[in-house]
Amino acid sequence: MRTVGVDLAAASRKTAAAVIDWGHGTARLAHLALDVGDEEIVRLFGSSDMTGIDCPVGWPDAFLPFIAGHSAFAAYPVLDHDGIEGRRRLAYRDTDRFVTARTGLIPLSVSADRLAHPAMRCAVIQAKIALEHGPQARDGSGRLAEVYPAASLKSWGLLSRGYKGRRGAETERLALLLGGLKQAAPWLDLAGFDDRLARSDDMFDALIASLTARAVAVGASVRPDAGQAPAARSEGWIHLPTGGLDELNGIKRQPF
Repeated sequence: MRTVGVDLAAASRKTAAAVIDWGHGTARLAHLALDVGDEEIVRLFGSSDMTGIDCPVGWPDAFLPFIAGHSAFAAYPVLDHDGIEGRRRLAYRDTDRFVTARTGLIPLSVSADRLAHPAMRCAVIQAKIALEHGPQARDGSGRLAEVYPAASLKSWGLLSRGYKGRRGAETERLALLLGGLKQAAPWLDLAGFDDRLARSDDMFDALIASLTARAVAVGASVRPDAGQAPAARSEGWIHLPTGGLDELNGIKRQPF
């Protein structure tokens, strides 16, 4: 099995990709890159069994009718979102609320925060993938799954905050985090990429996205239940790993 992890940014120069090849009890980081464009992401998707992308793959179900109503000068459904609670329904998806309830982490809003530009790019990438490889379900039941590295790290009992950035304290935390990952997953061969991972939180998040893609592929992630499934199909679903990192190694894929 091969998994790809993509830490998607609005610009290619801050976008990273990591490819892990999985064997019988082995896992090797086969490719790690920064400054990754759309075409490369589509190519890597085509060569993998599962791709984890760190970016929302959809918008809140309430958001698009709200914008359409505003564009048409309609009072409703715009007035349905009066007040802070109404605006929260426009800002956060069901999966965002689920992740917050389960982990205490609050994902950035796809419609009202810095994720808006990456999400627009992600939508275009999904369309490019659909043209070459067919449409991919937004709930992760196909070969593309939405992931959230900080939540994956917390689920695995690792440091999940304070490692992003270029200041001394942040780079020190990233190096410590990488050391913790190596200790928790001694079976993961980083193939000499250790230094690059210790210097770039973008590349590190791409690695975590690829590991989370493996969790999705082998059935070791939280799936939407019957009540969550309709929104997950349209809005997307953040896959949180279940169990420890060792569960990723040597498990056969289970059906969605």
